[in-house]
Amino acid sequence: MKLQSIRIEQLRQFHDPLEINGLVPGINLFTGPNESGKSTLVQAIRAAFFERHKSSAVEDLQPWGDSSAAPSVQLDFTWQDQHWILNKRFLKQKRCDLNIDGQLFNGEEAEEKLAELLGYRFPGRGISKAEHWGIPGLLWIAQGSGQDIHDPVQHAADYLKAALGESLGEVASTSGEALINQVSQERASLLTGTGRPTGAYAEAKQQSADYASQLATLDDDIAAYQQQVDHLGELLQLQKSDVAQPWLAYREQAAQAQAKLSEVQEWEQAQQREYQDLRHCQDKQTLCRDQLTAFAKQQTDLTQRSQAKDLASQALNALKAQQPQIDSQLSQAKSAYQAADDALRQARQQEQRHTLSRESSQLSLDLTELGSRLEQARTLQAQLLEQRNLVQDLHVDKNALKQLRHIHQELANIDIAQRAVATRLHFDLLPGRHILLNDATLVATGERLLTEAVILNVPEVGTLRIQPGGEDIADLARRRLATQDRLNACLTALQVDSIEHAELQAEQRQAHLDAISRHELLLGSLAAHGIDELIRQQTQGEQRQQALTQQLAELPEATPDGISLNVAESALEQTRAQLHAAERQLGDFDKHLSLAQQAVTNTQAEWQKLHTALQTSAHQDHATALNQQLLDLHAQESGLQQRITNRQAQIDTARPEILRQDIQRYSHTAAALEKEAQDRSLEIARLQSKLDALGAHGLEEQRAELALKSAQTKRRHDELQRHAAALDMLLTLLNAKRQALTRRIQAPLQRHLDHYLQLLFPQSRLSVNEDLSPEQLIRSTHGRETHDAFPALSYGAREQMGLISRLAYADLLQAAGRPTLIILDDALVHSDPQRLSHMKRVLFDAAQRHQILLFTCHPDNWKDLGVTATTMQALRTR
Repeated sequence: MKLQSIRIEQLRQFHDPLEINGLVPGINLFTGPNESGKSTLVQAIRAAFFERHKSSAVEDLQPWGDSSAAPSVQLDFTWQDQHWILNKRFLKQKRCDLNIDGQLFNGEEAEEKLAELLGYRFPGRGISKAEHWGIPGLLWIAQGSGQDIHDPVQHAADYLKAALGESLGEVASTSGEALINQVSQERASLLTGTGRPTGAYAEAKQQSADYASQLATLDDDIAAYQQQVDHLGELLQLQKSDVAQPWLAYREQAAQAQAKLSEVQEWEQAQQREYQDLRHCQDKQTLCRDQLTAFAKQQTDLTQRSQAKDLASQALNALKAQQPQIDSQLSQAKSAYQAADDALRQARQQEQRHTLSRESSQLSLDLTELGSRLEQARTLQAQLLEQRNLVQDLHVDKNALKQLRHIHQELANIDIAQRAVATRLHFDLLPGRHILLNDATLVATGERLLTEAVILNVPEVGTLRIQPGGEDIADLARRRLATQDRLNACLTALQVDSIEHAELQAEQRQAHLDAISRHELLLGSLAAHGIDELIRQQTQGEQRQQALTQQLAELPEATPDGISLNVAESALEQTRAQLHAAERQLGDFDKHLSLAQQAVTNTQAEWQKLHTALQTSAHQDHATALNQQLLDLHAQESGLQQRITNRQAQIDTARPEILRQDIQRYSHTAAALEKEAQDRSLEIARLQSKLDALGAHGLEEQRAELALKSAQTKRRHDELQRHAAALDMLLTLLNAKRQALTRRIQAPLQRHLDHYLQLLFPQSRLSVNEDLSPEQLIRSTHGRETHDAFPALSYGAREQMGLISRLAYADLLQAAGRPTLIILDDALVHSDPQRLSHMKRVLFDAAQRHQILLFTCHPDNWKDLGVTATTMQALRTR
């Protein structure tokens, strides 16, 4: 089968017809970016074959937004030296026509003819799906589906098996297949598909395991019973020694150690009291020494305060000598500041006079310029008023003129239409002859257009009534009369007598409007806020001028020898700093003088107070008493130190820490021995009760009975195990024989697969399963064979194996005399450059036997394919 041309129209993005001619028998390469229409072409070919022409479920073929479109496809192809032409239209005026070398088929008959030829079927209702597509669904790879091979093979399986010449169904119908089914059923009653026990076998296995578990549990219980009997005997033997209560002796020893420790603790308490008395004695000695030191320090302080009193008097006398000089400096600074302040006041008055004079001069210039602008603005305002009055007298604006022209054009179009359909009356009269057309006299030669019935009077002959034919004549006449009425009404409303007059008025109105715009622009530049604002500004300027004149009259006249404002301000600032310095100096002097006077008073009072206190008799007696008390405390401290040393030796000899440890050791030993005796009694009672209960159960009898049941179940399990293994082995042998027969039947397909695979992976083989789907890729690498299941291959490898498988199916179909057409929409996009180069060899080789339509948005990847690419843009332009 070889496609020769494709023509589509009103289909998705191709609203206008698109035709592809000159398709070659080998590879036809179409390139274009995404959304350029490649997939639409593929969809058109699929729709032409797969969709019923009467189907209403193909609205997606219509161009977007055009529900009235009728998508159509025409395919021209050859098969077995016959020329086939398929025409199919959907949704509107539905039809399907098939022309086979002049033999015509229509409708469903044509569709069934195509389905039988290519090997697919139509759905019962609705849109066609993948399960209906058969052989074309296998050979036509949609965008992004190259790696999906199993489902398309399943949908085309019947057609492929028929092409093999010996159907696998025939193998399945032999007596050997029946035996395999019988063995499989018997095996399935004992084993799952993965070889795990099931049914009676699983039940026997589980029961045997349960009995074994129960036996193990009983054995553990019997062993535990015997251990507990032995343990009870040991406890009873130990209980005999508990009658003497050995813990009482240890408690007596703990009590003796406690009595000795209590005596030592009394010694320690007495020791603590003597330590406290020693600390009190030492504190009293420290207090006496501090008081005697204070008395000595007071005598030293008296000498220092006498010296401080003399120094304070000298400092006060020195300060009093400086006061006349400081008063004189302050008086001079005040005089200089007053003179500088008077000079600054005069300089500011002169500066204000100069400023007011400059402002007055500038204001005079501004008032002159403002008066000129006001006069120009008033002139422009008068001109604007005149222009606006003229515009009000002209009624034709742009919109009215546009409407008038539209009506006039409608009238002209009607006249043209009347002339086109009117009856033409040509006349050529002899000299001196005339005829009457209604009331008009016709002479010589001429022509009249008749749009309504007329009376033609031929003198000395009679009258002719001419009625123009057709309904359009009367309708045009009525439309012309109505349009003429609209035109006249519009002219009357605009107060003009013709469209030319109206255009003249519109031009004049526009000229006046342009002049108004210019004048408004000039007026805006002269008086942005209106003439009233200019008048207000002029009035304010005149008032300000009067105020300036009055202020200048109040200021003193300018003096030529006056100093500048900057010099006066600088001089005032300098004298102000000098005055502040003199005032700060006086303030500091007053503060120092007050402090000196206060220092003299304080030092005199402190010296007098301390001198009086040291001269009293009570002070002398207190110092003598302190010295005697210090001697007594020394003697008391020596006696305490001796008693503490003696008692500490007595405590160390008794070793209180060892006594505390003895108490703890003897007490813990007694408590532990008593608790062990109590726990032993409880454990003996518990074991006796438990052993009595276990002895009542008859463990040995239970085990004997369970052992008998376990042996019977074990024999049943072993019997079923041997039977399941035999069935599994028999089924393996039968399947091996069946697979050998299947491989012989699949040999033709395997040869085609090996042919293409050697171009991609030398010394490799792609195996297929019973359903003819790719199963394993077997490769030899460094002397080792690797087996990769098809689903485990990478995405790109599955895409490559999927294409090779489809090419092998195409070879198989061609050898069986079935038509083939291969369509690849953006295939092999996940192949690396090296693999893609090998796949191009595969495609080029397949193109020697099959026609291939290859669509891609990566033209650079296919430059070395050996064919000329056709761009989608070129197809649209063509």
